[in-house]
Amino acid sequence: METVSVVSTKGGVGKTTFCANLGAYLADAGLRVLLIDLDIQPTLSSYFALRYRAPCGIFELLALNQQDLGQLVSETSIERLKLIYSNDAQGQLNTILLHAPDGRLRLRNLAHIFGAHFDVVLLDTPGSRCVLLEVAVLASTLAVSPVTPETLTAKELNRGTIRLLNELAAYQNLGIQPPVHRLLISRMPSVSANARLVRETLRVLFQDESVARVLNAEIPAIEAFQRAATLRLPAHRIERRRPPGRIAPSALESIHAIACELFPHWGEALNSVASKGRKEKQHA
Repeated sequence: METVSVVSTKGGVGKTTFCANLGAYLADAGLRVLLIDLDIQPTLSSYFALRYRAPCGIFELLALNQQDLGQLVSETSIERLKLIYSNDAQGQLNTILLHAPDGRLRLRNLAHIFGAHFDVVLLDTPGSRCVLLEVAVLASTLAVSPVTPETLTAKELNRGTIRLLNELAAYQNLGIQPPVHRLLISRMPSVSANARLVRETLRVLFQDESVARVLNAEIPAIEAFQRAATLRLPAHRIERRRPPGRIAPSALESIHAIACELFPHWGEALNSVASKGRKEKQHA
């Protein structure tokens, strides 16, 4: 089972959009996917329509040790895409976990209840440093940080997210390996000299894979992702092909490239979704 945390100490970089669309793409590829919403602002929890809403959510899992998946896991309208929604409106979990002996490791210690039922667990996290963000990172095998190509965002990445990962590396003394860290350029405009400069600077700064690496694939600044969120559908279903004359790739091309780069071992299944999209394009 792959456990992926979508991490940034800065809000507004597209964490939830990426988490939802990656999860939906993996599910369409035939993988069993669980979304876990750890954010006090539960955007991911309402991103897709639900066919079944479980009586419990993240509060019962982390605060009350509820391990019955029938009580915890909701079903989205996307086949094979499940959800544990955020129901910590008062922000109590941060305080509870801060003072618990196993607080930062609680989700990691509960991972065994998901292993037989899911291929991928995607964790959407708060947009600021807090205990829940650390809980997510320590439970992960892979951390992905969306970064918008702006100077201030890049500076926050270094003093916020990278610093967090470096500090949590101390858990290696307990036998806990830090997750592999990947940076994802998000909302990349087609024409912007400043954005290109920031992107290339990040690639140079993070050539050392022991710290992090910038993915080759990117999320373009295209309207399809916003339109898909409004319709509560995956963007790759909304925009399968690139509009004539546009430089930026389609939503399908973008998410497919990211998924293949993150999970090359599932390449055949991921390619099947893209192939289906291309066939539909030919018949359109």
